[in-house]
Parts: sequence; structure tokens; C-alpha cells
Amino acid sequence: MTSPAISIRNLTKRYDLIPALSDISFEVPAGQIMGFLGPNGAGKTTTLRILTGIIAPSSGSVWIDGLDVTEHSLEVRRRIGYLPEHVALYSEMRVVEYLTYRARIKGIPRAEQSSRLKSSLEQCALTDVSRQLIGRLSKGFRQRVALADCLLAKPKILILDEPTIGLDPHQIRQTRELITTLGRTTTILLSTHILPEVEITCQRVTIIDKGTIVAVDTPEGLRQRRSGLQLVRTQWRGAPPSVIESALKQLPNVMRVTFQGQSDGICSFDIESQSGQDIRESIFHMAVKNQWTLRELSQQQASLEDIFVQLTTHE
Repeated sequence: MTSPAISIRNLTKRYDLIPALSDISFEVPAGQIMGFLGPNGAGKTTTLRILTGIIAPSSGSVWIDGLDVTEHSLEVRRRIGYLPEHVALYSEMRVVEYLTYRARIKGIPRAEQSSRLKSSLEQCALTDVSRQLIGRLSKGFRQRVALADCLLAKPKILILDEPTIGLDPHQIRQTRELITTLGRTTTILLSTHILPEVEITCQRVTIIDKGTIVAVDTPEGLRQRRSGLQLVRTQWRGAPPSVIESALKQLPNVMRVTFQGQSDGICSFDIESQSGQDIRESIFHMAVKNQWTLRELSQQQASLEDIFVQLTTHE
């Protein structure tokens, strides 16, 4: 059995006795893309900075590719590529000049610098802008320059903190496709607020809230464990919303009815029932009995966003 690419055990970080992380543990298997989710202030960036050796933990252990981050900080940094949320680039340098400069800092042998530079430019689709000044590039291209920098040393592990922040939808899609491609040969820990991105890109998800891990599973596994209720979406015509809502609440196994609004005489309701109880036939028979028009009757699957809100919302 191969060891995990990233292993965190009982990790705690305090700032002046205030805990930012409280005894967290999780692993990222080699060759997987792991989504790392949490609300603002949950401890994501603190975790990533400890993983990359930027700050030290208060207690616990962190292993990267079998090496203890605290004891082998320099060797660990040679094995990872880290893209922070806010990247400082030299805007007066050209793309190729900047990446050449970074390759030298990383200690890449001179004989390999040209091929590494060419590969990084191609992977991040920067070849056509390689002679342009970084300061004149769009936000999307600057983000690609930062990612190309991460790839120069051929890292075994990529740690990406909000890699699509500030990008337009087209740029987000391009970056997502690049991450998916890189994930075929590289272990990736991806921190992001864009939940559909995680559903599309990641094999597993770790959710952190208030410095504590609240879930580690596949997106599908989270849905099965956390949904609890089944949701049916409906649209109606033929009676006032209050009358339809009252009738829906009287159906067997209905737990909750939520009015979603009314437009052009059509009212919408979301109806929740206990898991395993399919109430669609009861809804249909109710519509027939009352001679109401049922325009929509669809079973809804819990999204990762729904589950995220369940796990991180506190009364």
C-alpha cells in the first residue's frame, strides 16, 4: 500500500492562545485531486501555509511525500508547487524573463532550464504571450504565469489556494481544465470557494469549519451521508398559493413545504420528505383530485453547496 502524498495528524495552530486549527487530521492519497473547502476564517489558508513550511504548527505532524515538514522543510519545498491566493509578480518583467529568473532561484540545472521553461509555457498556454510584460497581461494570464512558475520544478504535489479567484467564467473554465489535466500526473490539494468547480474537478473533498474537520469523503459519498431529506420541486396553476401549500402540508411523509414565489399565475414550491419516501405520486394524485395544473414535478439531488451549508451553518 502506497503512503499518502499529504498526511496531517492532530494538527493544531494557535495565535496568542486563540486556536486557528484544533487537532485536525486528514490525508490526500497520491494521484488524487482533493478539494479543501470551508467558510472564510475556517482555517484553510493556515493549513496550507503550514503544509508549505511558511508557518510552524503549535502541535501535531504534517508529512509531505513521506517527509516531515518541520524537520525537512527545504526538501519538502522542492517537492511541492504552491500557488497562494494573492501572487506577487514582477510586472516590469516579461513572462519568459520572469520564469527564467524563477527557474534559477529554484536551482533547476542550467541544462534543463530551457526544456522546463518550454514545458511550463505550453502547459499553461502562455507561449503566445511569453515576450509580453507581465504588467500588461490580464488577470487570467497573470494567474497562468504564477501556475507556470509552480510547474517549473516538476513538483509531485500542487497546493492551490483559490486559483480561479477574480477570473471571468471563460478563464475559470480554462483554469479548471488545466487543473484536471495536471491531476492526471500530479497530486493536487485545491482550496476554493467555487463549489461546482470542486464537484467537477475533485475526487474527494475535505470540509473544515472553525478550525475543525467536519467531513472527508467523495462528493457522492457526502450527498448520501448528509442529504437526509428528499427534495421535490413543483410548479402549479389553478389555486392561490396558500391553498396549494396547505394541501401539500397534509400529504403523508411531507416534512416541509417552502414557497419559492409566483409569476404569471404560476406558483412554485419545494417539498421535503424523509429519505426513502418518494411522494411524487401523492402530489400527482392531489393535483388530479383538485383539478389543478401541475406544471413541474421533479426530484432534486442535494448539491455540494447544500451539503456545505448543512455542515458549516450554525444556529
